Amino acid sequence: MKRGLAILQELDNLMAELHDARQGVARHLHVCSGTAAIIQFLPPLLADYAALRPEIQVELEEQVSEQVVASVREGRADVGVFVGGPEVHGLEVCKFREDELVLLLPPGHRLAGKGALEFVQALDEPWVTLHAGAAVLQAQQQAAMAAGRMLKLRMQVRSFDAVGHMVAAGLGIALVPKGVALPLVRAKALQWRALSDAWAQRQVQLCVRSDADAAVKELRDFLQSSSQNAKSRPTRLK
Repeated sequence: MKRGLAILQELDNLMAELHDARQGVARHLHVCSGTAAIIQFLPPLLADYAALRPEIQVELEEQVSEQVVASVREGRADVGVFVGGPEVHGLEVCKFREDELVLLLPPGHRLAGKGALEFVQALDEPWVTLHAGAAVLQAQQQAAMAAGRMLKLRMQVRSFDAVGHMVAAGLGIALVPKGVALPLVRAKALQWRALSDAWAQRQVQLCVRSDADAAVKELRDFLQSSSQNAKSRPTRLK
């Protein structure tokens, strides 16, 4: 039985290779990324890379930052895009982008205002957050613990779009990357406010294994150089 399953797997692999050959695909590369980077940064960069290297097929998988790092370390992913924080010993890591966490508020909320406020000023509110393991949730929980407080979790969902729906319904407030907040504010008539806490400024990083081959490092270098050379266009929220 085991021998038969092995033969079937070999046939499946052969058929996949033949299909790739017909399509002109010479290599598959697997990228794992956190949600914020997928929404804010990666789509146009991966589109440019696809145009530059049509013979390489890039597969993108969404994971929380700790899983991204683990996937690269264990060889299940070639390139990782994650928010700084997880242990990266043994991996090659470089800066990719920066983002900023802001409060997402229902219209007319008591915390709405122009200036930045401290995170602890919002701790009496019920929160809508992403699922356990998300970098933004970990940052919130650590900041609450540092203040000797508990985060009042009311809803946990799996996407920023769902977060926006819950906030619009008045079920709580949320913390999201500024680049994610813009379409939510516009689409759902929400409000936002900056935080004065230093940890709200985040660094998004790239990682590969130290023994990664030339194709993997070329993709890593392309993403890094493209992000550094991109023209800076400030996000304008109203």
